[in-house]
Amino acid sequence: MEKFLEVIFKKQVIGTAITILVAYIAFSIVKLILEKVLSRNKSEYDKKRKRTVAELLKNIFKWAIIAITGIIIMDLFGLNVSSLIASLGIASAVGALSFQDTLKDIISGASIIMDNYYVVGDYVKYNGFHGQIIELGLRSTKIMNFDGEVLILANRNISEVINLSQKTASTLIIAPTAYEAPIEKVEKVLNEIVEEIKTWDTMKKDTAYIGINELKDSCIDYGIRIYCSPGKVWAYKREILKMIKQRYDKNKIKIPYNQLEVHHDK
Repeated sequence: MEKFLEVIFKKQVIGTAITILVAYIAFSIVKLILEKVLSRNKSEYDKKRKRTVAELLKNIFKWAIIAITGIIIMDLFGLNVSSLIASLGIASAVGALSFQDTLKDIISGASIIMDNYYVVGDYVKYNGFHGQIIELGLRSTKIMNFDGEVLILANRNISEVINLSQKTASTLIIAPTAYEAPIEKVEKVLNEIVEEIKTWDTMKKDTAYIGINELKDSCIDYGIRIYCSPGKVWAYKREILKMIKQRYDKNKIKIPYNQLEVHHDK
């Protein structure tokens, strides 16, 4: 028992225990403060932005505490911490040259947060990939599309990301129609569809039938432009295309197949 108590009350053991306890308390306090800031009543976008910043700060603070705690514990056990820090400094300089892309990602990650490019929960577009930001770190951003696929994007490629959430989303829906269908009849059907769309969660005054969009080889393209919250664009588009098909069938309006007219010489 005496030997056990002697080991327990050694400076290294007590110091290590106290250091870990203080580190845990410090991290818990920071976490509590960040959660308190998040709970204040703000707009939904401000909440998402604060949540993103809070997660990033928690990660930075966590690794900073781990590093400081490790240095203190090594010092308690008599290791030459000064030489270790100096060695780490040299290693960092060599590493900086070897991992330039990683450093670019980290710098870009900080810029994304500070300049408000996008936050967790935003809908974005990257090289034709549409999805929602589900995770934002210092090195990478994770985007999940509506099929559950996750794209991991290096933060240095931020200039190629289009944010769809910082304003109302808009999309043009095309209704391909046979040339034989009377324009007045087609416009009446499409305007009825628009009036029904306006009962949904859309920007009522902006959503509208915009007229003939293009005269194609086999059909006339009529257009409807809708405005809504970014996360609902694709669902609304699918529903509206379904409505167009059903109303066209009901009113005997054809959606033609591609056609080729061939002329033979006599």
